[in-house]
Amino acid sequence: MPVTLEGSCHCGTVRFTVESSTPVSYQLCVCSICRKVGGTGGSINLGAHSETLIITQGKEHIGVYKAVMDRDTPKEHIATSERNFCTKCSSMLWLYDETWPELLHPFASAIDSPELEAPDELVVVKTNSKPNYVRLPEGKKKVFENYPSDSIESWHQKHNKYVE
Repeated sequence: MPVTLEGSCHCGTVRFTVESSTPVSYQLCVCSICRKVGGTGGSINLGAHSETLIITQGKEHIGVYKAVMDRDTPKEHIATSERNFCTKCSSMLWLYDETWPELLHPFASAIDSPELEAPDELVVVKTNSKPNYVRLPEGKKKVFENYPSDSIESWHQKHNKYVE
């Protein structure tokens, strides 16, 4: 049985639940989008089953941001992914992309319960866009300039953390 994640924004206006088979907060993204919308250090996203999302409070206070990709270049375009956030306090809640309609990616920072498991080893992605002032967390980690070959699901399966 997948794990029920309960989440909310900082001010408590938006609350939600979603089922996750991939609930370990193992991957930190330090790309420019995650740093700017999630804070200096980046964002940790989990995986969840999009059809199980229930917004229990504050649906009218959810905004959507579609990131600008390749900003200030001739290749500039708008991302297909949608970053959902609280319009009152700006807390990032989850990411959804119609390219993978069965998936939803809650921001670990929005999850209130259960307490998320800390991985034995952190995976840090997108260091190719990390400025020097951003320090990586201490502890055991694997660092990738772009994305590793493992998806969130395959990482959980390899580490016996996938919840059926």
